[in-house]
Amino acid sequence: MRTPDARASVCLFCAFRSRKSPCSFLPRKYSTPYNRTFRLKWGSLERPSPRPPKRDDSETVHSGFRRLDVRPKNNTRYRPGQQLQRATRGRVADADLIKLTIERLEHFFEQSNDPSFVVKTGLNANKATPHFAKFKSDLLRSFDEYSGSRKRHVPPPILGVLRQAYTENGESGIDAQLKFALQGFVANSTFTKSDILNQVRLADLRYPYEWYPATRAIQRKIHLHVGPTNSGKTYHALKRLEAASSGIYAGPLRLLAHEVYSRLNALGKPCNLITGDERIKVEGEEVSMSSCTVEMVPVNRNVEVAVVDEIQMIGNDHRGWAWTQAVLGLKAQELHLCGEERAVPLIRELAAAMGDHLEIHHYERLSPLRPMSTSLNGDLRKLRKGDCLVVFSRVQIHAYRKDIESLTGKRVAVVYGSLPPEIRAQQAKLFNDPDNDYDFLVASDAIGMGLNLSIKRIIFESTSRHNGEQLKTLEVPDIKQIAGRAGRYRTAADAAKDIIMEGSADSDAKNSIAVAVPAIPGTNLGLVTTLERMDLPIVQRAMQSEAGPITTAGIFPPDSIILKFSKYFPSETPFSYILLRLHEIARVHSRFHLCNLRAYIGTADLIQQVKDLTVADRISLCAAPVDTKDPGAHSIILAFARCIATQRGGNLLDIHELNLEILDQPVTTDREYLKQLESLHKSVVLYLWLSYRFIGVFPSQAMAFRVKGLTEAKIDKVLTEISLNKNFKDHLKKLKEQAILKAFQTQAGLAENGMQLSESTAMPVLELEDEMASLGLTHIPQNVSQGFPAG
Repeated sequence: MRTPDARASVCLFCAFRSRKSPCSFLPRKYSTPYNRTFRLKWGSLERPSPRPPKRDDSETVHSGFRRLDVRPKNNTRYRPGQQLQRATRGRVADADLIKLTIERLEHFFEQSNDPSFVVKTGLNANKATPHFAKFKSDLLRSFDEYSGSRKRHVPPPILGVLRQAYTENGESGIDAQLKFALQGFVANSTFTKSDILNQVRLADLRYPYEWYPATRAIQRKIHLHVGPTNSGKTYHALKRLEAASSGIYAGPLRLLAHEVYSRLNALGKPCNLITGDERIKVEGEEVSMSSCTVEMVPVNRNVEVAVVDEIQMIGNDHRGWAWTQAVLGLKAQELHLCGEERAVPLIRELAAAMGDHLEIHHYERLSPLRPMSTSLNGDLRKLRKGDCLVVFSRVQIHAYRKDIESLTGKRVAVVYGSLPPEIRAQQAKLFNDPDNDYDFLVASDAIGMGLNLSIKRIIFESTSRHNGEQLKTLEVPDIKQIAGRAGRYRTAADAAKDIIMEGSADSDAKNSIAVAVPAIPGTNLGLVTTLERMDLPIVQRAMQSEAGPITTAGIFPPDSIILKFSKYFPSETPFSYILLRLHEIARVHSRFHLCNLRAYIGTADLIQQVKDLTVADRISLCAAPVDTKDPGAHSIILAFARCIATQRGGNLLDIHELNLEILDQPVTTDREYLKQLESLHKSVVLYLWLSYRFIGVFPSQAMAFRVKGLTEAKIDKVLTEISLNKNFKDHLKKLKEQAILKAFQTQAGLAENGMQLSESTAMPVLELEDEMASLGLTHIPQNVSQGFPAG
């Protein structure tokens, strides 16, 4: 099929007008009257589809005024709880949607007299009033024209935009679209036709391979190591790295980068550590090895071997761009990618597109893995030596450690991501040693990313975790990856060592085409279960399910493209609008998707009020590890942004927004005290992150490391003294019960509305009552909170 030529974008103002015929400037997939095609049944009613069907072309063309989705393109993640809400909101009639939009519009313009609101919209204060009035009148006129002669006019495109926004995010979605439309109304009023054409050309992101011309000049050999957890795939890749004269390791977590950094240096291979907020360089020697987090990969460095771990995260909504950057850009003679089988089709396509030679190595588990038929029923006294309790809260990790030691009289080791590397290594060593009394491990989900721990049985404390906004049920790949750590990998590997080194097994290991190490029956069987009975069916179904293949790789526009794109906009244009506009008109190949913008947009809006920041400064700040949902972080990022804008005042002790006085207070188990310590820790980590990018502005790096260490020590001391009282435990259990009940309710509701679940999350509706009965649940409470995620 012929690829359509690039079309000029249009301003949002044009989207407000009703037309007697389809708009000629629309891409072909939108050139049919809105309410005459693309219909989807909702029960007995028919409503226009919120989204037209996907094109078969090799690219996706987006119109200039289409509803901006800050989620990634080609998003295939499925959330049944949210889907049921969207189905309900998608039924709203046009007249009701117009009425609701007018109400939100009036609320929107009530704020126009507030100077801070004008600043946030990025408008010139002198021109704000006429722009507001013109925007409002044109929008209302488009609604009046449509409502007055409905039979002779197709809906204005802005109505479809608002419907999608309301379906996805409710009233907040309408508010966001009104703000975006106003910014576009102002910014686009200055564009010429050639400006718009140049923007569209600049937003052509179909060929990210071309972003790395130096890498395309060489032909690499890509080794793809795939298999389940505890199969030795990363082990074989690291053995090749150890034998190389130069190399890079890139992992998803800082603790994995630390582990490889320590391993290489212990073997006499000088290795540097590079993470976002920490750089450790080996002094006095020529260093040819680097261990880093995947976002920090030096793509322009020539090396013999590069290892990229957890390659399946290339499809991640938020961080996938970093894996794509590593795969496309690393200048390595041999590139070793380690991950799950579901990444094979995508990597095969990418390798063919780049002209690189691909060799796939398949691995089998070193030990069998089986889900148990019973849970612990909440009784910690049923724990056995070698058990690992997986908990998704640092507070709960230490609370469970205390409870287990009290009930069993045995010692408990703890492992989680933010634990200092020296302490983490010590805790892992204590747990792996069979000759001491550290019988149990309480850990976070970080163990699923490849830490070598002698775990016999994985026990999920819960199958849902908080994602920053709400509780969310773990997805099938996450459950299987964590569960796969059971089976005493180190013991199995040691027991099979002699077998590997003999006969033909040696040849297989050398060629790495298929390495299957015989399991040792009985002693290394991995078991998986849950602490509570209600979570067990979810784990059992996940272990029997197979996640679908990864179809797209995440990308994010390079800084150079963002810089060039921003030059087409007036200086007062909000940077968040520039990012949104770029993502909206971007053309992306069907093999890729644009990663999530939400974190970038939050930071961009927050620092918009700081003047004298260059576009390059704003790009760096938007990429910084900032939690914009934390109100305490707002003043900190603004203070750091002002230091960058003025190029002074960046000494740690001169930034009064940092609550350093909390370090002088005595340690208590008060929740507010712990919250202030955690806030200070995040702020100091952000300071260190910025100190590597704005060296002259933030010079107190050594002091920041000292403050970070003191803060971590106090946090650990608080956590070791925390215990969960019975009321709080009952409250957590009730929340989990509601989450599971909501999952059943959601699936039943979707089935009733004629909708289908994805294979990875679906449960046949006929099984719902049986599952509820097995949990001792006979009815679904009417007061279960709405919007609870279920998958």
